[in-house]
Amino acid sequence: MSSKPIRVAIVGVGNCAASLVQGVHYYRDADPQATIPGLMHVEFGKYHVNDVQFVAAFDVDGKKVGVDLADAILASENNTIKLAEVPPTGVTVQRGHTLDGLGRYYLETIEQSTEAPVDVVQALKDAQVDVMVCYLPVGSQEAAEFYAQCAIDAGVAFVNALPVFLAGTREWADKFTAAGVPIVGDDI
Repeated sequence: MSSKPIRVAIVGVGNCAASLVQGVHYYRDADPQATIPGLMHVEFGKYHVNDVQFVAAFDVDGKKVGVDLADAILASENNTIKLAEVPPTGVTVQRGHTLDGLGRYYLETIEQSTEAPVDVVQALKDAQVDVMVCYLPVGSQEAAEFYAQCAIDAGVAFVNALPVFLAGTREWADKFTAAGVPIVGDDI
């Protein structure tokens, strides 16, 4: 186990984020020597699952913004299987920027938060984020690019988990390389 946690921010507190948060909690005490169903590696290099620490989260859903991450992962239209009882994290979901990040049908089922969007770059810096994981809905090109640029501006690694092409394009690969910031993706 590392002495330094991996400080993670989540963009889009939907079903995939819910599974990640629950999984990290569920496997936090996993034995690295054991075969663990559902987990390929308990340790990755010097890091154990327990080294992943959620320190920031962004969403636009009125039922998630202003709520502890542990509650937000089960709120609104999220319908993933509950795998673990995640205790309060101390991380309040902040109002992100919508842009094209809500599809037509999802927009018809939720109410967007009335709070003003936060300064994402400053929020990332304030939380001392190491890695931002982008779990926006499929088709959120403009929003994904916005958050990718925020990651660059904050000096934060970016994991693009949606099928919007960023890491696989010369333009975005060059931007991240020039900034000395890693990008992983696309569509994880």
